[in-house]
Amino acid sequence: MRGITDRQKEVLNYISSYSEENSYPPTVRDISEHFGISLRAVQDHILALQKKGFLSQSQKKARSIRVLSDCRDKEPQTYISKVPLLGTVAAGKPLLSEENLDGYVNLTEPFVRPGKSYFALRVRGQSMINAGILDGDLAVVEQSSTAQDGQIIVAVIDDAITLKRYYKESSRIRLQPENPDFQAIYCTDVRIVGILSNIVRTY
Repeated sequence: MRGITDRQKEVLNYISSYSEENSYPPTVRDISEHFGISLRAVQDHILALQKKGFLSQSQKKARSIRVLSDCRDKEPQTYISKVPLLGTVAAGKPLLSEENLDGYVNLTEPFVRPGKSYFALRVRGQSMINAGILDGDLAVVEQSSTAQDGQIIVAVIDDAITLKRYYKESSRIRLQPENPDFQAIYCTDVRIVGILSNIVRTY
């Protein structure tokens, strides 16, 4: 970390923790007594940390040490997203209108990522089993109105939702199941509403 030594890291961590607990920074003497080192050694560590951009200090004021950059290991913040759970699709209604929802599910990374919009739906049937998508799975879908060939999409056809693999052919679109017992769906126009992002399975 920018050439910081183990002792400098310890001093910086102590200053950070002390400042948080007391709402003011420690003095040079506080640091000296805590580590059992000389005042000169403390000043040397503070100067080195200032040069590396971790601390600032005013020579004219007591308790003027200020932490600019904290190197302590911290618990990562868990990203949680409230994802709408799609039910049936009502004719003429926006896809994620309240009439179409069966509630919400809370999902965390890696199932969802910050900055993206998702919805979820419960998989019904066996048409995608060869893609590892089973009846009852929760499909996590990133909202999108476009797709690339081969992507697994969620599409709305005649107010019904389908989860299939997308292929654009010369004069039509093929929505391909991943089960030989099911036939492909062919259409000239399809409303793509999302691309499969993840599958959540509970046992």
